Amino acid sequence: MKKYSIAFLVIGALIGTSCNNDKKELIIENEKFCLDPNFKKGLELVTVTRQKITEGIHLTGTVDANPDKVVSFKSLFSGIVSETYFSLGDKVQKGQLLAEISSTEYSALQAELKGVESQIKVAATKLKSVNAMFNDQMASQKELDEAQSELDILKAEKARVSSNLNLYSASTSKNVFQIKAPASGIITDKNIAVGMQITGDSDEPLFTISNLDKVWIMANIYASNLQDVKTGMEVEITTMSYPDTVFKGKIAIISQVFDTEANVLKARIELDNADFKLKPGMLVDVMALQKREDEAESIPAAELIFSENENYVLVYKGDCDIEVRKVDIIAKNPSTVFIANGIKENEKVIAKNQLLIFNRLMQH
Repeated sequence: MKKYSIAFLVIGALIGTSCNNDKKELIIENEKFCLDPNFKKGLELVTVTRQKITEGIHLTGTVDANPDKVVSFKSLFSGIVSETYFSLGDKVQKGQLLAEISSTEYSALQAELKGVESQIKVAATKLKSVNAMFNDQMASQKELDEAQSELDILKAEKARVSSNLNLYSASTSKNVFQIKAPASGIITDKNIAVGMQITGDSDEPLFTISNLDKVWIMANIYASNLQDVKTGMEVEITTMSYPDTVFKGKIAIISQVFDTEANVLKARIELDNADFKLKPGMLVDVMALQKREDEAESIPAAELIFSENENYVLVYKGDCDIEVRKVDIIAKNPSTVFIANGIKENEKVIAKNQLLIFNRLMQH
């Protein structure tokens, strides 16, 4: 009997332990998920709004500098590059020294200037003498006028030579021509290096300065999109370099000449670029926004959660009352998603760190 009693006691203890474990697990499973106060500080809530549906028409394009604000510098003289003070991509100011050129033309102009200055001294002395003789009635008015004219001609010649030296930014201390920035902007092309020989008759620019405070986005409109893309349409532009940044603008002009090589029409979008993020030659994605007449609930695209081929949002009602809602998408563009059902206007949706909360909620 004692053996049986002990056995029942052991079995009873095991059963009791098992029940306690099951109860403990049940309590954990039924615990409500609540936001930690510190974690909540990093969240953002966005209100669901109802607005007209705006669909995105995807275009491709490139960043171009405004050609009206591009200066290509071509040398007016020949020589050898003795020094450069800039690199490709540098920001320069108008008048800033960029390079120095050793040139035989500099020596010739300096020699010509000195020769003219010597002749001016002789002519000035001669004029002074003739003027004295004229006052003593020993020289005629004609002789005086000729002496004055000779001096004036030499002064004009000196002004011409000095003007040429100034035009070439001649440095008398270094005996070189200096190349200074003709405009402020960014060096977008450079074809000059120390030791390089340049000629005054070359068509190739030594460098190009582009003002990139404003840039052009040249978007490609294919034949299939011609009827939908219009002048004045709002656009949202993204790049691989800044995937989380959306640049907004409007289509300013659509070319009326078809680009037969690329088989597209070009649309021009002018954008402010004070931070110089957009650089000439950069590839961009352009989403032309086409507004429809019908309306739907909308949320920022970043709030959407995609999991197992379904779209979800987190609806916030309280720190311990957050719902996972499956939603159906009607249309979207880079910044906004339009929802057919699943959420209502004025509901609050979690817009930051929502994936972390979603994963926690799905585990409960």
